[in-house]
Amino acid sequence: MEGSVYLEKNKKIGRIKFFHPKGNSLPSSLLKKMVKAFETAEADLDIGVIVLESEGNVFCSGASLSELKRVKNIEQATAIFMGFAHLLNTMRKMSKFVLARVHGKIVGGGVGLVSACDYAFATNLASIKLSELSIGIGPYVIEPALSRKIGSTAFAQLSLDSAHWKSANWGIDKGLYAECFSDLEALDQTVNEKAERLAAYAPMACRELRKLHWKDTQNWDTLLRKNAKKTAQLALSDFTQNKIKSL
Repeated sequence: MEGSVYLEKNKKIGRIKFFHPKGNSLPSSLLKKMVKAFETAEADLDIGVIVLESEGNVFCSGASLSELKRVKNIEQATAIFMGFAHLLNTMRKMSKFVLARVHGKIVGGGVGLVSACDYAFATNLASIKLSELSIGIGPYVIEPALSRKIGSTAFAQLSLDSAHWKSANWGIDKGLYAECFSDLEALDQTVNEKAERLAAYAPMACRELRKLHWKDTQNWDTLLRKNAKKTAQLALSDFTQNKIKSL
């Protein structure tokens, strides 16, 4: 039940594809594989741009509740959320642009994953929800990436309304998605066109522009670690454990 991650390469485009049978959730083992895939794509001089996509009906449902149910101590809980911190920091430090192909719903850590991409394209089915507050924790690890993308006001709305979905059009309005499409064919055509165009640009120019886009995020190594520990403490609370085990 660990799921899979693999990197495909074609015409200077690297495609990182992931899957997990439980709603494309992201247990620690899958997070580590995703970090490795990004590191491999970063080191490959034949790859000029990266497309992140998933299989199944949803794009990503965030942290693995099955894994959270099994935690026994603060070290184990912290390790789970540090997996997200490590992935977001790996994406932040890339020299190549990362495009997201969001074909379905995104929840929790999945929203953070999309917000850490440079350009996200979605279908009308790509609804958005931060469910953390409803189970007694909060989206602390992904907050810097999400607030950077959609702003603090939209982040507050999304994190407080933890029981309800926001539409893909809401994602467009707030800047999480660049474009939204009614069908997969149109989504794929646009993603492919954008990826091919970006892959043809000068690597040094892309690297320097991406640095500019991600300016003032140098403190994330420390910040996300601190936020992971905060989340871990809450995840061990009786409220959260009882809530998770009832789902």
